[in-house]
Amino acid sequence: MLLCKGFEVEMYTGRPDGTIIGLSDRIVRDLQGFVREPDSRNVEYTTAPLCCYDRLLCALVRPRVQLRQYLKQQGDYTLIPGSTLSLGGSENFYRSDPQNPYHEYIENTYGTKVVTASIHINIGFEDTEKLMQACRLLRLEAPLYLALSASSPFIDGKATGYHSTRWAVFPQTPSYVPLFEDHDHHIYWVNEQLNQGTMQNVRHLWLSVRPNGDHRPYNLNRLELRICDLIVDPIALLAVTALLEARLTQMLLTPDLDPLQQSQLPAHSRADDLVAISYENEQAVARKSLAAEVRHWQDGRPIIVEDWIQDIYNQVYPIAKAKGFSCFLSPVQKILREGNTAQKWLNQYEKGITPQQILQQGIEITRLQEAELEDKLCQVIAA
Repeated sequence: MLLCKGFEVEMYTGRPDGTIIGLSDRIVRDLQGFVREPDSRNVEYTTAPLCCYDRLLCALVRPRVQLRQYLKQQGDYTLIPGSTLSLGGSENFYRSDPQNPYHEYIENTYGTKVVTASIHINIGFEDTEKLMQACRLLRLEAPLYLALSASSPFIDGKATGYHSTRWAVFPQTPSYVPLFEDHDHHIYWVNEQLNQGTMQNVRHLWLSVRPNGDHRPYNLNRLELRICDLIVDPIALLAVTALLEARLTQMLLTPDLDPLQQSQLPAHSRADDLVAISYENEQAVARKSLAAEVRHWQDGRPIIVEDWIQDIYNQVYPIAKAKGFSCFLSPVQKILREGNTAQKWLNQYEKGITPQQILQQGIEITRLQEAELEDKLCQVIAA
């Protein structure tokens, strides 16, 4: 049996020239299944939890095809790849819901640092303690998924020096989050933050990975990986998801696959040392993605991210093959071989191609790719 999976997809809307324009008020008003973000320039849709990768692919593509058709009816509008305000607009916040006090708090506290687009990958867990273990493991390995997804090297028409500018500037909140030893520890800590005001509500826990559920922090049923930049290629997104599922399946088959148990770091400071490593690695990967040198949680040794991903891939491929989803996992090798979106864009930039030209090309490639997937795959599955 495969794990249940779903996505929260945040995307920018705008014009084919790459200009990002806020249209979420119209979209949310006229289309079912879309919700607004605090800034009107991006909009979000969520897929239902599904186990089957074929159906998950259609659940990803179909809302975007519907949204594209709607945007075309509204004018010369389209969807914009990338996870930051690549060509401009970072000086102003455009509230999507001026009456929402939480949105007002976000604008006043963080400004446009939060006006980003991303993918949140959710994986279902029935056993709460296994969920907490999965959060511990993924907290230490989240940078690997950021490296595969990095797609935000530009802000305001300039290269920033980061592959994931989004994660470099995004305000992780609260500033320090421990590794949760168990569910009770999580409940206690969240309530403590709410009482202290370091979290405004149970949603105000912004870090690479968190437990989620219908009544947080008490009723939890899924892991939410929040670190990934927007992956507009659905096949690449499913590959990253397959790597995540295979790793978590390996964890379920290996009870001691847990940084708090397996790490060789000194026992008396292990929990704090692991948190420090996680933050350091995230920043290193935000800057250099697959080429970054990070520290392995097992013993603190230095390792290149690409090599770490390859090592995990080799471990989990037999699991994915036995479970029947290795064909969705294998495109990870293409990302390792050809580079992620940010690396491809920066290669073009170094050859003299402007960020606007790069974005325009990305817009058209994404549109054609979605149309092809809708025609070739989703119609067959629907039949």
